[in-house]
Amino acid sequence: MKIAALLSGGKDSLYAASLLENFGWSVEELITLEPSEPDAWLFHTPNLRWVPLLGQAWRKKHRRVAVEGAGEEAELEALREALLPVKKAGWKGISVGAVGSSYQWTRIHRIAHEVGLGVFSPLWRVDPERVVQEEIESGLDIRIAHVATEALGPELLGHRLDHHVLEKLRERSRQVRPFNLAGEGGEYETFVVAAPFFRGRISVLDSHVEPQGSSATWVIDDARWTR
Repeated sequence: MKIAALLSGGKDSLYAASLLENFGWSVEELITLEPSEPDAWLFHTPNLRWVPLLGQAWRKKHRRVAVEGAGEEAELEALREALLPVKKAGWKGISVGAVGSSYQWTRIHRIAHEVGLGVFSPLWRVDPERVVQEEIESGLDIRIAHVATEALGPELLGHRLDHHVLEKLRERSRQVRPFNLAGEGGEYETFVVAAPFFRGRISVLDSHVEPQGSSATWVIDDARWTR
C-alpha cells in the first residue's frame, strides 16, 4: 500500500511512518506543513526549516507546504491543498503521529475524508509512556526542541531523549505538575537527528536557546546531513 506521511521532524510523526513501513506499506512522500505563526493550532513548528534534511537521510521525497495566513481555517486549507496531490497520485492515505490529541485527530480525519484519503495512526491511543519508551528503544536519536510547562526547564533543550531523561520526565510529572509523557499536550516537542533507517544523520553545527515567556525553544541555526 502506498501512502504519504505528515512529518514535522518530531519523534511521533517519524516513528509512526517508520512503523507503517515495517508493516510492509510504502511511504512514497513526506509532507511538512509550515505555519506562519509559531503557536500553530494543528502543527508542530520548531526547526521546520531543517525537516528536508530528514527526507535526504531517509531517502524519501519531501514536500513543504506553506500555511498562508493565520488561524485554524488557514491551517486546514493548507492541509487540504497538501493532500490533493496524494489523492491524485492514487495513494491510499496519510500517516500521522497523533497519540491522544482529539483536536488534531478529528480535524485531520475530516479534511482527509473530504479529499478521499484514509488516515493511518499506529500510535493512536497507545499509552504515552509506552510510546516514548518504544521510540527510544527503536534507536531514534530524539532531541528536546521545545518546553512549555513549569515542570520542564530549558536545561533539557538540545539533550537527547533517552531512558535517563525519560525518568526525569516521570519524576517531574509526579513531583511538579502532571503532564503527558509523550508531550501530546504541547508540554514539550522534539526533533529527530538520527534513526537506524537513515543513511547518515543530521549534524547540528550551531544552535541557541530562545526563551518565550513561560516556554523556551532549542533553535537550530545551522545543520548538515552527513553520511
